[in-house]
Amino acid sequence: MIDQKDKILDIKNLSCKYGQIIALSDINLEIYKGEIVSLIGANGAGKTTLLRAISDLKSIQEGQIFFENQDITKLGSHKRVGLGIAQVPEGRGLFTDLTVQENLKLGAYIRSDDKQIDDLEYIYTKFPILKEKKDDYAGTLSGGQQQMVAVGRALMSKPKLLLLDEPSMGLAPIIVEDIFDVIKELQSLGVTIFIVEQNAHLALKTSNRTYVLENGKIVLNGDSKQLLDDTRIKDAYLGI
Repeated sequence: MIDQKDKILDIKNLSCKYGQIIALSDINLEIYKGEIVSLIGANGAGKTTLLRAISDLKSIQEGQIFFENQDITKLGSHKRVGLGIAQVPEGRGLFTDLTVQENLKLGAYIRSDDKQIDDLEYIYTKFPILKEKKDDYAGTLSGGQQQMVAVGRALMSKPKLLLLDEPSMGLAPIIVEDIFDVIKELQSLGVTIFIVEQNAHLALKTSNRTYVLENGKIVLNGDSKQLLDDTRIKDAYLGI
């Protein structure tokens, strides 16, 4: 049961620019512990920029970001990872000349506990092909396998909040299904998930709540199942 008082991420009046171009304007967004929240919008709407701002991979001009009631607006990206924020970037960002297992272990670089082997085995259980290919270079894998490595690497940091940027992009439907099954399982294990997804129907079907971004502004948000039936969403994003 999601407690609407138990906020994990709170973004207030956030704005971002690239030079003189406004990418995000006056963004207000809340995510509660245990939710899957999706962000949908057309290409160029600012979706990836928002994820990058949460991870401190993109500087912001105005606004504040709170994580578990702590103001992290001025914290560097490594400190945000240490607090429990992990991102799977668009394009995956793997080290292609390292092995699968080496890439996965890099996700745990901030950890000092002795549970890393257990977590590695969990990832291999969820994505068995990665165990078969653990000594292969990441650059030799298929796109779907690389996405599995990227998700697994993020999980190795033991995130409280997992940010996923276009997890289905360019992947075969069977691989997408495997990845989204893991996403749902992570939610049941207590991980909060924020997904940017071009496949609006998949995003709405998977998430608890959805925000709609247009031209750098949030224009709509609400219960995902209700938005599935919203004529504005059907017309603009679902092709119905």
